[in-house]
Amino acid sequence: MYGVCGCCGALRPRYKRLVDNIFPEDPEDGLVKTNMEKLTFYALSAPEKLDRIGAYLSEKLIRDVSRHRYGYVCIAMEALDQLLMACHCQSINLFVESFLKMVAKLLESEKPDLQILGTNSFVKFANIEEDTPSYHRSYDFFVSRFSEMCHSSHDDADIRTKIRMSGIKGLQGVVRKTVNDELQANIWDPQHMDKIVPSLLFNLQHAEEAESRSPSPLQTTEKEKENPAELAERCLRELLGRAAYGNIKNAIKPVLIHLDNHSLWEPKTFAIHCFKIIMYSIQPQHSHLVIQQLLSHLDANSKSAATVRAGIVEVLSEAAVIAASGSVGPTVLEVFNTLLRQLRLSIDYALTGSYDCAIAGGPKIIKQHEERMFQEAIIKTTGSFASTLPTYQRSEVMLFIMSKVPLPSLHHSLDTGKAGENRNRLTQVMLLKSLLQVSMGFQCSNMLTALPSSFLDRLLSAALMEDPEIRLFVLQILISFIDRHGNKHKFQTISTISDISVLKLKVDKCSRQDTVFMKKHAQHLYRHIYLTCKEETNSRVHYEALYCLLALISMELANEEVVVDLIRLVLAMQELAQVNEDNLPLYNRCALYALGAAYLNLISQLTTVPAFCQHIHEVIEMRQKEAPYLLPEGVFAEKPRLSRNLDRLGPEILFRQSKISEVLGGSGYNSDRLSTPYVPQLTDEDRLSKRKSIGETISLQVEVESRNSPEKEERAPAEEITYETLKKAIVDSVAVEEQERERRRQVVEKFQKAPFEEIAAHCGARATLLQSKLNQIFEITIRPPPSPSGTITAAYGQPQGHSIPVYEMKFPDLCVY
Repeated sequence: MYGVCGCCGALRPRYKRLVDNIFPEDPEDGLVKTNMEKLTFYALSAPEKLDRIGAYLSEKLIRDVSRHRYGYVCIAMEALDQLLMACHCQSINLFVESFLKMVAKLLESEKPDLQILGTNSFVKFANIEEDTPSYHRSYDFFVSRFSEMCHSSHDDADIRTKIRMSGIKGLQGVVRKTVNDELQANIWDPQHMDKIVPSLLFNLQHAEEAESRSPSPLQTTEKEKENPAELAERCLRELLGRAAYGNIKNAIKPVLIHLDNHSLWEPKTFAIHCFKIIMYSIQPQHSHLVIQQLLSHLDANSKSAATVRAGIVEVLSEAAVIAASGSVGPTVLEVFNTLLRQLRLSIDYALTGSYDCAIAGGPKIIKQHEERMFQEAIIKTTGSFASTLPTYQRSEVMLFIMSKVPLPSLHHSLDTGKAGENRNRLTQVMLLKSLLQVSMGFQCSNMLTALPSSFLDRLLSAALMEDPEIRLFVLQILISFIDRHGNKHKFQTISTISDISVLKLKVDKCSRQDTVFMKKHAQHLYRHIYLTCKEETNSRVHYEALYCLLALISMELANEEVVVDLIRLVLAMQELAQVNEDNLPLYNRCALYALGAAYLNLISQLTTVPAFCQHIHEVIEMRQKEAPYLLPEGVFAEKPRLSRNLDRLGPEILFRQSKISEVLGGSGYNSDRLSTPYVPQLTDEDRLSKRKSIGETISLQVEVESRNSPEKEERAPAEEITYETLKKAIVDSVAVEEQERERRRQVVEKFQKAPFEEIAAHCGARATLLQSKLNQIFEITIRPPPSPSGTITAAYGQPQGHSIPVYEMKFPDLCVY
């Protein structure tokens, strides 16, 4: 029998004998290296036998696994690994199928060591670049099994860590093997991404715990430093770094779902950490796709808890900072539109107290402080987005935000009722705070293009609102726009400093563009500053903002004409406090005196006119002795020093316009303009602060005069009155009223915004025309009555024609009253 068996053994195929020879009698001796070299040489010499070698090795491994002969299992896997590394022929595909079958068998085992062994072999295989493509190979099982290993819950902590790390390495191998080969299975499909990404994030969640438990870096070896969290982060970065444009969405969506399912938006630390990894890993030109995904997710969670929405918005803010400039994408305004829409929804939720009664399970109760936190997060995120944009896009964003601010005007309707007023006010405050965030650090060389009239008019109209918080925001926004050299923090407190050189101010010469801007908008700006000073609800912060605004205008936008107008404006404030026609409170009057003293002290040192500086210093010294309650050091202190004797102030403690006009006129300034008191130009915007508009008064006068004109007394011939006649009359009257209203508006606007020279020329031409007409009338009326013959002889003997009676003359409209 032994001879027969020996004969049969000798007749077995050579590849089987070579495979059998690599296994020692004792598995602890390990692989027989000399026989392994023979097997490798045979496989290289006869590549057509490689698939049979693989099948036979697979058969032996499966049998050894079932018999729990794990030593031989390790030897078989080592032999397979060496054959894979050595052979790169066209027949490798069939061998790989046997190899993957053996790896799958190991991964299915319940033994952690076998799972780790199979994973290590798969990782070695993943690093091999195959010469021939495979059209039918599938990695679905490996993705599922490796993902399952990433979530291992083994009782032993060390074994659990090893299994999880093996699972992460296996996923990393699958990604490397398939991501760059279009013929392989598409790893970016949602069915794969929904398993890979959550598995990596699950291990990332334990990063902080691992860091808190780990010893100091000096006490750890290189091997001990590696943990599942770090390995998962490297794998996630590699995965995202390989993502193309069309795959970003499939890679980001599982992240959002994982954060939702595990309620990881509320602490927001982990969510921010995840998206920092994402933003730094993906290609920069794809950053806007992540932003759009987050915005869509925010819309989808519009009725979630405020803490969840706040977490999403915080992540948006961090992602926007990391994104490259301009990477928000072509739809910049859509980003801000989404944020502002969420802001308005939050305001509605806070006012109504619930999200929506139609939600399943009944309405959810709103917590005011959580909604407030969400609103602040929206405002912060708006500023973060804007900081990444170029100047021209930032200007568009500011126009867009300002257009959303509800203001009382002919074109914007406001919500009525108490609830509507609260909603309007909260919306105004939040949008202006957002605008303030956007304007922070805004730098522009041309104010005229950066701040067009449509934006500036709406912003300044908000300065006349009765709400003091809204007025303060408007002043702060103007300060942010004008401050281009970082001087505003040097004027946070009002003081009469004797030497402004210690402030180290950065002052540049006013550019031509700034001069054009001030010629167009200066009077409009001065008017709003003056009217803001008259508000009774002003507090210390308002006067500090006004002082800062005046100071910055003087340094950023001032030429000689602007300096003169600013001095006139401040002197008008002093007169406002002195005359007190508006019955201002005592504190407001003292604050106006102190504000004027601080500004004139600053502008006198900026102009460097000795006589001007001397007059200002004399008045300030006199106030320090006799009226410290008229200086900022006394008024804007924690305990203001006020006096009720403001109606009996002596001229020596007041800044005199005649004296200032005299000393500055000698230095080349326009003394005539300086000696003219400043009077604000009132417009229709005054109705915002419940003041009567001079524009309305003018319109009434024009209407009364037009009704009393003689041309109106001429009656049209009687005509038949029908339905069509009445309908036509109504339509025509409406059209005429619209045209008349538009004409009056253009006239008022022209006198408000046109340059002084143009207005003077226009009025001069009309005055010349009127004078010529009057001369003709006087010449006719002083003539003697006509003679019976119809002609008279003048002194020179020349005949004159018939004179027209006065009652038959046609006088100009301007002469008829």
